Amino acid sequence: MISADARVSLRRREGRLSAGIVADLTAALAARFGDALATSEAVRQQHGHTLTWIETAPPDAVLFARSRQDVIDAVRICAAHDAPIVPFGAGTSLEGHVNALHGGLSIDVSQMNRVLAVNAEDLDCVVEPGVTRKALNEHLRDTGLFFPIDPGADASIGGMAATRASGTNAVRYGTMKDRVLSLGVVTADGAYLRTASRAKKSSAGYDLTRLFVGSEGTLGAIVEVTLRLAGVPEAIAGGHCPFETVRAACDATIATIQSGLPVARIELLDALQVKACNAYSKLALPEQPTLFVEFHGSPESVAEQARRFDEIAADYTGGPFVWATKPEERSRLWQARHDAYWAAVALRPGARALATDACVPISRLADCVEETQRDIAEHKLIAPIVGHVGDGNFHVSALIDMNDPDEVARAEHFIDRLARRAVAMDGTCTGEHGVGQKKIPYVEAELGPEAIDLMRRIKLAFDPQNLFNPGKIFRA
Repeated sequence: MISADARVSLRRREGRLSAGIVADLTAALAARFGDALATSEAVRQQHGHTLTWIETAPPDAVLFARSRQDVIDAVRICAAHDAPIVPFGAGTSLEGHVNALHGGLSIDVSQMNRVLAVNAEDLDCVVEPGVTRKALNEHLRDTGLFFPIDPGADASIGGMAATRASGTNAVRYGTMKDRVLSLGVVTADGAYLRTASRAKKSSAGYDLTRLFVGSEGTLGAIVEVTLRLAGVPEAIAGGHCPFETVRAACDATIATIQSGLPVARIELLDALQVKACNAYSKLALPEQPTLFVEFHGSPESVAEQARRFDEIAADYTGGPFVWATKPEERSRLWQARHDAYWAAVALRPGARALATDACVPISRLADCVEETQRDIAEHKLIAPIVGHVGDGNFHVSALIDMNDPDEVARAEHFIDRLARRAVAMDGTCTGEHGVGQKKIPYVEAELGPEAIDLMRRIKLAFDPQNLFNPGKIFRA
């Protein structure tokens, strides 16, 4: 065990860069990159934006990188000026990951958007980090393959790797940690490294790939991603099934998983979220707790799986399970699921949606969701629940009047209780949103001081100047 006085201290950054350093930094960057560098207020604000209630902290400049060499040169210039670096993908993260707390340079990789190789025989591909998941699947359309990680937003592949993204397909296809074979990374000294080969498995040394997946831009800048793909299923059956209570829906989910049914997606919407989706997406679902479910396989197997799920649901007050195999019918349902955040926002015009998530062992799922619903009522909040319940993960979007200090305080207390409840149930304070800024205290409670100290040691080894995304994941 590491004693308290032996804890590693990273270099602490205080405040933002001085005006003189900013001037020197932007001059050096402009000399190298010309019009690829932006310093306008609007662009800077866009790259410091956050989809949570954390105050926006814009960078001092934004570089629209077009190549690996651009990133290498930018990192070297920032290192010479001791300026922070914040990698930026599509900006869809929810915990303030892209906020430039101390100023510096935001490296936007959206123009690094080439699919470099598709190895259909090996079921993998190599992409630049700015490729979005929708663009990748469009590129793969005629290969019989697809990239299955689906977090809802059209996030960039680099950002998805950096935040260890997940989504609706995780129960069958895993998360980004299961789908990334290798990364190309630019480190804090401006060096380029590959973390692994394209081999499907290896026992050669430390697993550097998994170290960078989920590092939230704190260890280096991802400039290339090698992904494991999946075959497009021959047939897909999907549909919706209402239940009398949230507990019944959760228990049906547990029974479905434990029975061995190869479900591809199983999503929970509480009654309020169903009401929101009905209004926003023009659906007509019963306004009660509902599971959206999807099966992949042959026409015969998906039909059998759908029938078997209907039987399981009936044992838990559920049904009928209304399902279809026509793409247009399924797409309408899943588009509504992906629009759940915006549907929730529309429930209370003018309010701010504060999205948070938690994940617990599936055996504790019903307990956690029920306790969370009681908390929502006790705190007098409007907060729909939706979740990837096949792996114990769910999301809450609290709709808050930010001009009401009492309501803001109640929401903060509710989110704090949710995170601590999940940790107490041997779960995690964040199943897929990541840590960013807001969840730092809960990660420390979840993993303990020894684990956090080891993370600091790793950060110090990779980034001794504390250049990359300082102030995220843990305190310096």
